[in-house]
Amino acid sequence: MKTYSKVFLPLLVLIAAIGIFSSYTTSEQSMNSAKFPYKKAGLTDKQAAAHLLSRFTFGATPGQVDEVAKIGVEKWFEQQLEASQPDDSLSAMLNPYETLSMDNTQIVNIYPQNNNVTLKMAIKDGYIKSDSGQFDKKEYRPLLEAYMKEKGLKPSGELFRQLINQKILRAAYSNNQLKEVMTSFWFNHFNVSLTKNECGHYITVYEKDVLRPNALGNFGTLLLATAKSPAMLAYLDNFRSVASEGNGNTEAGAKRLRELYAQQLMMNQTGDTTGRYKEIMDKIKKAKNAQGLNENYAREVMELHTLGVDGGYTQTDVTNAAKVLTGWTIYPMHDYYGGQQAIKKMIEKVGEEKLKQQGFVHDGDFMFTVNKHDKTEKVVLGKTFPAGGGYDEGVKLLDILAHHTSTAHFISKKLAVRFVSDNPPQALIDRMAKTFLDKDGNIKEVLMTMVKSPEFWAADALRDKIKSPFELTISTVRALNAKVTQPYQLFNWINKMGEKIYYYQAPTGFPDKAQYWINTGSLLSRMNFGLAMASQRIPGVTFSLVGLNNNHEPESAEAALATYCKLLMPERKVDETVKRLQPLINDPQLHKKIDSAASKAMSMAPPQEPQSMTMNSGDDMMMSNGDGEGTAHDKKRLLKEKPGKKKVPDYTIQQLMAMNAGNNTMLSQVTGIIIGSPEFQRR
Repeated sequence: MKTYSKVFLPLLVLIAAIGIFSSYTTSEQSMNSAKFPYKKAGLTDKQAAAHLLSRFTFGATPGQVDEVAKIGVEKWFEQQLEASQPDDSLSAMLNPYETLSMDNTQIVNIYPQNNNVTLKMAIKDGYIKSDSGQFDKKEYRPLLEAYMKEKGLKPSGELFRQLINQKILRAAYSNNQLKEVMTSFWFNHFNVSLTKNECGHYITVYEKDVLRPNALGNFGTLLLATAKSPAMLAYLDNFRSVASEGNGNTEAGAKRLRELYAQQLMMNQTGDTTGRYKEIMDKIKKAKNAQGLNENYAREVMELHTLGVDGGYTQTDVTNAAKVLTGWTIYPMHDYYGGQQAIKKMIEKVGEEKLKQQGFVHDGDFMFTVNKHDKTEKVVLGKTFPAGGGYDEGVKLLDILAHHTSTAHFISKKLAVRFVSDNPPQALIDRMAKTFLDKDGNIKEVLMTMVKSPEFWAADALRDKIKSPFELTISTVRALNAKVTQPYQLFNWINKMGEKIYYYQAPTGFPDKAQYWINTGSLLSRMNFGLAMASQRIPGVTFSLVGLNNNHEPESAEAALATYCKLLMPERKVDETVKRLQPLINDPQLHKKIDSAASKAMSMAPPQEPQSMTMNSGDDMMMSNGDGEGTAHDKKRLLKEKPGKKKVPDYTIQQLMAMNAGNNTMLSQVTGIIIGSPEFQRR
């Protein structure tokens, strides 16, 4: 009996443990594998797959809707959340881009920021005499070119070209589409720009090593990584924000500034706008300047990155947050970037180990310089940061922001706007925000909550979003199963349609609402793009239209319209679209009809003019000679082209049709009209 008990009792314990573990794993699996409520919304499996692909990829490829419906939309979405699908073909495409394997130090030393930097380097190396500073003169340009060649230096334009090309290729061909969509989302959220001095040279690594690895991770981790990245430090000038003893960084100075803010608040409450108010404001400005503060990042990290403009912070919070983040700067990588020479000399003189003992922090490209940090007591959002703090108080501040209720709602709303509709229901936002707080800012969990919600599948959310120019371009490439060998040609068209990726100057990033992108003029540009694309007049982009239809060419334009509407917009009710576009197929006044039809169909206000969208004059050549590759002369001109300097000509619809002669005109015209149609603009 004792022997039986010795065997049986442990067995019971083991069975119980297995039962408990089994119930736990089952509940976990049921949580992750719960059926999406699309059938309650009246959608079929294929319609649900089409909707999911329209929101979490840059567009469905031929046959992909059927594939996703077959394996199940839930399983496909979980695979995308894991982002571990093989991408061998994409890797092969990206291999020629050497900058993708470089770190920031390599990039800034191989791709000088501008000719001024190159000149300083050449003078230092004795290649050019210091009195020959007028390097713009023609006689000095060959010297600089020879110097760059000898030292293995390359123009920054090539760095930017590789950055743009890789983004287009990743979006078009990655099997981990959700990861690329989210990387693009976070880049827009934590926007930086190629237009901001040395910031541009840090963007390749910023996207590659900061945003992409954290795109589906933890928000707090992502926030801290962006705050410490050279791209963000340079873009919002926090690398210059200092407060030293010599610049009024004393407790007395801080106390005086608090007193001035108290007076400002009192005068605001009493409505006092006399000369005394202006005097107080001037004193506040002088006190802040004396401290060497730069509030750009502190303001934007609250307003744009976390809490939102109505997130409950004050101007005093912004100023004190800026103090908390003083001393956050860039580790020296190059003598001629952002005053890094002084820090480099300090490191060489004192040594990193001794600096570490004093409170300095070196983490990759980031450096915390304790001698530039404000050591006074600070209060932000009601949280006190005692006097004498260092690097850790900046980490603490960002952690407070990452876990704030306002942040949960702000980020959840922004995700819902991106993936559901321009005006998502508040109930959905609240549900997502609760998950954000409960799951420690886990981005995957927030997305899963959104997709499991009925609001995501509601009829008024289907095809409610309008594609940006980048999304339109990439979705066209994917829908046509196109091969892209000259990605920069597509960038020129994306720019032409109003979205100059990586160049948007404002920290807000591009707006994510329809009225920004759609007006009569922009729709005509999109139709221009559709016809140019379908007729294979964009160099380096090739595909087979008949191949999309199993190598069967429709007998008429009407048949082609019906067939290719279904191929390019799977699982949509295209009858109305066919009816609307049919009169346009053979109409000599096509451009006017498109203009009118598009305006009526979209019924949307014109977008605001983005400050970074000014088109520069330059080479007008955009169309090839019809073989999809361009002439040798075209290629020579493309090699000389600088990013952002190319202008896409305003071809009329009739000109594009004339260019199309002899290139399967009927089918390409029909396809171009579909791509440019209002319905294809929706996702």
